[in-house]
Amino acid sequence: MTPPHRAPTYRAVLRVTGVPRFLVPALLGRLSYGLVSLALVLSVVHTTGSYADVGLVAGLFGLTATVLSPLRAALIDRYGPLLALPPMAGLHGLALVGLTAVSWNPVGHLGLLAALTSVAGACAPPLGPVTRTLWSHLVPDRGLLQRAYSLDTVAEELILFTGPLLLGALMLVGPPSAGLALGASLIVVGTAGLLTSPAARALHAVRPTPAVRPSEEKRTGPEPTAPDAPHPTARGGFLSAVAVSAATGLTLGSAALLNVAFAEQRGAVGAVVLVESAQAAGSALGGLAYGALSWRTGARTRLALLGLALGGGVAAAALVPGVAALAALLFVAGACGAPIITTAYLLADESVTAGYRTRAGNWLNTAHNAGASVGAASVGLFLTVAPPGAGYPLVGAVLVVVSGAVLFVARFTGGTRFRRPAEATAPSATSSRRRR
Repeated sequence: MTPPHRAPTYRAVLRVTGVPRFLVPALLGRLSYGLVSLALVLSVVHTTGSYADVGLVAGLFGLTATVLSPLRAALIDRYGPLLALPPMAGLHGLALVGLTAVSWNPVGHLGLLAALTSVAGACAPPLGPVTRTLWSHLVPDRGLLQRAYSLDTVAEELILFTGPLLLGALMLVGPPSAGLALGASLIVVGTAGLLTSPAARALHAVRPTPAVRPSEEKRTGPEPTAPDAPHPTARGGFLSAVAVSAATGLTLGSAALLNVAFAEQRGAVGAVVLVESAQAAGSALGGLAYGALSWRTGARTRLALLGLALGGGVAAAALVPGVAALAALLFVAGACGAPIITTAYLLADESVTAGYRTRAGNWLNTAHNAGASVGAASVGLFLTVAPPGAGYPLVGAVLVVVSGAVLFVARFTGGTRFRRPAEATAPSATSSRRRR
């Protein structure tokens, strides 16, 4: 992966008019997701003491959030963010408040926890996809847009870094369910701030007429299927992005629960927030380094190599002696996390025509979240019969096998990819684009 030259700077992205006004509240609301997942796991452990129950509840949260993701996206497309997001954020916040009340003391009923978790997952407002839609609306230049997506990916990793630290601070004075209450506040306040931004109002105003890129405006004849279907020569790239996204979600979702069990096994369950933060910090630093350069190697090959590195790193966690060593290992392996996410979205974007980009990105989100849900539910049952150290090689192997298959296919096909007309005629700092 030889870097040929530097791409446009992050400063240029932040100077685009309207970006700070929507980005700051959006990140504030998305910080809730950095808190809620781990807070939910620790709250159920605190309440029921059963990892099987943890797997069930975490799986329900991810499953409802994933399965209903297309419906939430369709509601936003149809009615606009100003109408669709407020009820989602309100119901999601109320469900988190209910979970806080039920799990505050270790006498909560599993059925009620499961019901509230399902509501929270079903109504989770998709602030990430809405934010990326706003990026696309405000940044028409393709080279600058890639930098914007890279910045967005790194911001998500910083959220995952900050969220566990905030939860750890809260746990010094209260139970982990306090993180659920804070998450409810963040999602409501962040969504309100995002929706009052000029960029959100402008996007809402133009929703009946989807934005058309310059290359599409020049078309004169009707093309009923071209905008909505992946190019035949690029279908393998899109499917590769979906496969690696699903495997990455499964590996990371499984590892998150394994980390909790690993830390508890060593009598330091509170230290799991440091493990999660170390992994997120490594991912953020890796994303910044990766996004600062453009690459000549094809996106599919890069995606496979990054997946092999991350999967191998997670598998190696079986060899670490303690929590500190686990945090150090996941910091190094985590450096591949944000680049995988970014590359998957870049590969999906370059593999489809303009009318399919939103749905392509949604499939990546769905694949990643579904993988994480399956991983969490499976590992919850696995931990009832085996120690956490035995789980790391298994979940890491999933990503290694999938990435190896993608690399083999990429090499076998010669890395063929689809180049849109705009890419062939206009210079760009990069050859692709981004995710979640």
